[in-house]
Amino acid sequence: MHTFAELSQQFDLHFKNRQFPQQPEHLYDAAQYILDLGGKRVRPVSVLLAQEMFSELKTDALHAATAIELFHNFSLIHDDIMDKAPLRRGKDTVHSLYGESTALLAGDVMLVRAYEQFSKMDTAYRNEAFDLFNQTAREVCEGQQMDMDFENQSDVVMNQYVHMITLKTSVLLAACMKMGALIGGASPACQDHLYAFGKNLGIAFQIQDDYLDAFGDPEKFGKQVGGDIQSNKKTFLLIHALQNTDQATRNELEKLLKSSDSGKVDAVLSIFKSCGVDAWAESEKSAYTALALEHLEQVKAADHAKIHMRHLVQYLMNRES
Repeated sequence: MHTFAELSQQFDLHFKNRQFPQQPEHLYDAAQYILDLGGKRVRPVSVLLAQEMFSELKTDALHAATAIELFHNFSLIHDDIMDKAPLRRGKDTVHSLYGESTALLAGDVMLVRAYEQFSKMDTAYRNEAFDLFNQTAREVCEGQQMDMDFENQSDVVMNQYVHMITLKTSVLLAACMKMGALIGGASPACQDHLYAFGKNLGIAFQIQDDYLDAFGDPEKFGKQVGGDIQSNKKTFLLIHALQNTDQATRNELEKLLKSSDSGKVDAVLSIFKSCGVDAWAESEKSAYTALALEHLEQVKAADHAKIHMRHLVQYLMNRES
């Protein structure tokens, strides 16, 4: 078994070569640009971690991990356009540098490249992996649309938000775990437990992300702090504040969400702090993490094969970026 860091190095060696042709230059440079920004590579390396729980590392797991990383970056390019985000991983977003039209095409061609990876896989599980990928891609798009719809709804409740986050964020990590297990030869039951592990870990990950967007250190976070507030995005923090404060404060929050004042972010953060959303977020993150770990314990694999998954959990839940 390899550690997360060791598998990250292996994936980077596999992925470091340019993924696109040279021409047309403007299109493919835009696509390559976001890949060259790096990132934590949590999703593709999760495929490798899950696969190694059941068998020695296979080349097909690297193909699946590549497809996942290409798809993830495709979604980031399009998300940044929709969110009008200026920064990604501390650098200019693709659309900021290359324009929205080219950024859209760059994301599209990245998705095509992701699909090409499945043609390289063993026929024993290619179709099942491909179906899982298609289901996940569709759900991510559904979640993104729900996220945008929520921006114009004032009555979003917590279970609706959790459902949206499950689709937009969690199912991709869940699919990484299940796809790795599938390639590794795990039983259907083990695949399902790893899927649930990834899904609940993904929700905890999003709670942490929402927290960092509001309260993180801008230099460590790598994105515009307060960006969700500026975009009127529904987040775990905002929904909890709206549902757990008095009517006057709720009215003030709703008024702030409709404004574009320069002091909007600070005013919303002040309300968040008065509602104790930081402590609540920590509690919720811990609850979803515990549920994820319960599913991990149900996976029939040697304990030493699970230890690196536990290390991944610790890393994700203590991150600052």
